[in-house]
Amino acid sequence: MLRRQFIRITGGGVVLAATAGLAACDAGLPAEALRAWVPPGDGPDVRHWLLAHAILAPHSHNLQSWRVDLGVPDHITLYVDLDRLLPETDPFSRQMMMSQGTFLELLDIAARQKGLRADIELFPDGAFGPETLDGRPTARVRLVPDATVQGDPLFAQVFLRRTNREVYESRSPQTPALSAIEASVAGHPIRVGFVGSDQAERLQQHRAIASDAWRIEMETPRTILESYKVLRIGPKEIAQHRDGIAVNEPMLRVIDALGLFDRSVAPAPDSMAVTSQIKDFNARLASTPAFFYLVTEGNSRVAQVNAGRAYVRAQLAATAQGLSMQPLQQALQEYPEQAESYARIHRLLDAPLPRFTVQMWARLGYAPPVDPAPRRGVDAHIIAPQA
Repeated sequence: MLRRQFIRITGGGVVLAATAGLAACDAGLPAEALRAWVPPGDGPDVRHWLLAHAILAPHSHNLQSWRVDLGVPDHITLYVDLDRLLPETDPFSRQMMMSQGTFLELLDIAARQKGLRADIELFPDGAFGPETLDGRPTARVRLVPDATVQGDPLFAQVFLRRTNREVYESRSPQTPALSAIEASVAGHPIRVGFVGSDQAERLQQHRAIASDAWRIEMETPRTILESYKVLRIGPKEIAQHRDGIAVNEPMLRVIDALGLFDRSVAPAPDSMAVTSQIKDFNARLASTPAFFYLVTEGNSRVAQVNAGRAYVRAQLAATAQGLSMQPLQQALQEYPEQAESYARIHRLLDAPLPRFTVQMWARLGYAPPVDPAPRRGVDAHIIAPQA
């Protein structure tokens, strides 16, 4: 999941580096791209109300790779949108499965708010293989009225949750806040942990691995270009797509309009564009007072989905505590150039391979509020019925 400042590394590096200060002046996203963040009203089919909450789940590169079939009354069948994958940075679609999990968890939380029990059957037609996805469903959800269902306190945070990629404050999260985050995932078959300023040496090790992994992704042409493909620059593109990495800084819009930014060409690793972006990211790491991580035993497709469910709960709980999170997926990605970083973070978190898998690793701290990411709306995810 990349950050908006990513755009500073792009083609025409000297020009963009020279205008980096202006790039921080975000003009704001178009209202139509953020319309999904307005809480919905009730309608004739409660499933639309539930989906309006589920589509606000965090997703790698903000691709929103969710397709739902509403053909059976009182059921929702979830599929992966196979046209919205990340084959370079997520070659085995582990992150895609986590993003299916974040969707399902918000759906479940919303269903509880309506007095519905969401009976979720994962992979009803069989799980995907370890390396590829296909057209089978991820989950089939049956909605059942149940007077014993209780609302989830995390529901109040669904429309407030943000992924915050900015500089964090130096103050460290306190023990009660960390305990609340850990308690939010109780019952899930995962291990969560934190490292903070009271562990200065380990904190620096986390920062070093994150820095190296980010640099690798920036210096590998095919992984940069994969992100270029989902850049949305300016109000027109952002409103048209309502997904991906939205950038609305005035100077970049001018540069792009003048044809000075070629999104089909990766910058040279030693260009000012790349080196300045690495410096910028390292400054954000240096400001990070704590890290959060989530580990599963094994790496099955079920484990990946459940890890996504646990992560969004942790992020909602962090939101309730006034804390921000930003995933650091680079070192967890399974493409060859990241092999050393992948091994290092697993060793650091006492998660020996292949028995354990670090599914999520994130910055954690206090930060100024940021806008939500664009969303495509419920209708964009519903599979049209066959004629």
